[in-house]
Amino acid sequence: MRSDPQVDIDMTPPVHEAEAMACVLEARHGAWAAEVADFFSTFHSLKGDAGRSWAWAGVAELARRRAQARHSEQ
Repeated sequence: MRSDPQVDIDMTPPVHEAEAMACVLEARHGAWAAEVADFFSTFHSLKGDAGRSWAWAGVAELARRRAQARHSEQ
């Protein structure tokens, strides 16, 4: 049995939460939103928190997809 409580916690955010996180990053950081999410992903990875790292990587990918969709509309 593992004694580390973080190992058993699923940090995958629901889609609506990831979208909200991406919206907040876009509002605060504009075109840098995906890079900011990548920073948080790397930060948590270096701290050994794979779940949060993976969650932030998903937000970064979502921010990139949203930016690409906005550019393709123009």
